[in-house]
Amino acid sequence: MTLRRLVLWRHGETDYNAAGRMQGQLDSALTEVGWKQARFAASALARFEPGLVIASDLRRATDTATVLTEAFDLPLRLDKRLRETHLGEWQGLTGAAVDERAPGERDRWRLDATWAPPGGESRLEVAERAHEVVADLLNSDERAATVLFAAHGGLILALTAKLLRLPVELWPSLGGIGNCHWVELEHQAGTWRLRAYNAGITG
Repeated sequence: MTLRRLVLWRHGETDYNAAGRMQGQLDSALTEVGWKQARFAASALARFEPGLVIASDLRRATDTATVLTEAFDLPLRLDKRLRETHLGEWQGLTGAAVDERAPGERDRWRLDATWAPPGGESRLEVAERAHEVVADLLNSDERAATVLFAAHGGLILALTAKLLRLPVELWPSLGGIGNCHWVELEHQAGTWRLRAYNAGITG
């Protein structure tokens, strides 16, 4: 494939985001704010001229993706490997509830990409499955210079760190991704370069 650019787009605000709950792989829905965020971002993202959009099969990412693909008649593919980090026993809980149940463990999770919540995934594991999607694209016969992933904040951070070949201990230095914000990566001579991180528009 002639893949030269990868755009990683986080979904719009969900009911769980608004309530401060940890979603993981629970299938939460976009709020009205989330739908508006997606519609507002779609025109900016269309300027990248993606030849293909691949979305996580969780509804919040798929719905966000369809705002772009339906408005600009772009092909859409779903891939469960782009799902958010499985948060195990933390899924559905508020941050405060996790802190009460396991003091200090959320900080440990943020600062150590090798550590996973009980019954969940580490960021290393998330990056590995997401990286398989990129490898499949690079090894395919499809012709699309730009591909957009509609996915999730934790996955985008982990995949970005892996593609940039950051040392694992530096992964936490990457900040979070806002709802409907994106990362732009450019592929040159076998190396990924960061063009934009947590980019977006407000209005």
